[in-house]
Amino acid sequence: MFAYLKGVFDSRTMDYIVIDVNGIGYKIFMSENSMKEIGEIGSIVKVHTYVKVREDDISIYGFSSGEELRMFELLISVSGIGAKSAITILSNIEPSTFAAAVVSDDVNILKKLPGVGAKSAQRIILELKDKLKSMNIDESGATSDTNIEIINNDNVEDLISALQVLGYSRKDIENIISKLDIKNESLEDLIKKALVLLSK
Repeated sequence: MFAYLKGVFDSRTMDYIVIDVNGIGYKIFMSENSMKEIGEIGSIVKVHTYVKVREDDISIYGFSSGEELRMFELLISVSGIGAKSAITILSNIEPSTFAAAVVSDDVNILKKLPGVGAKSAQRIILELKDKLKSMNIDESGATSDTNIEIINNDNVEDLISALQVLGYSRKDIENIISKLDIKNESLEDLIKKALVLLSK
C-alpha cells in the first residue's frame, strides 16, 4: 500500500505512536526498540511501514529501519507467528542478533524471546533457512568481482546469509566484504558493521 509515512510525531502510548500526516493521524504499532529511536514528540519523523488488511481491521506497523521491517516480514511468514508476536520479538532482540542466531542455528538465543519456545525457535530457523536457500538459487546468476577465495570462507558465508535474512542481495553484500575485518570480529559485530556500510 505505502512504503513509509513521514509527518509530525504527535503522541505515543505503550504499543503505538501517532503520526500526523497533513492533518490525518496515523496509528502505528511499533516495537519498543523502534519507539526508542523514533525521535521527540513534535519532530518530523519517517517510519517504514507494513499494512495488515483483514475483513474487520486495517493495522499499520512501523519500523525505524529497513532491516527491522524485513525481519518483521520474515517472522510473520513463519507458521504460527502473527504480527503482534513479531512485534514482541522485535522489542526483545536486535536484527543483527536475530540474523546471527538464525544462520548459526542458535536455538538458545531465540527460545529466550517472549512467546518463543524451543519448538518455535527451531521452526523459525528451519523455515528462514529454507527461504535463504531459495534466495540463493534466485541470485545464482548474479556476478561479482569479489575474490572467490574470500567468499568460500565459512565466516563470510555466515555473514552473507545473515545479511540476506535482513533483506540484502548477495551481490550488494559481496561488494562491501573487503571493508570488513572478517578474521577478528564476531559474526554479530560483522553484521552491525556491514549494515552501516550497506546503508550508505
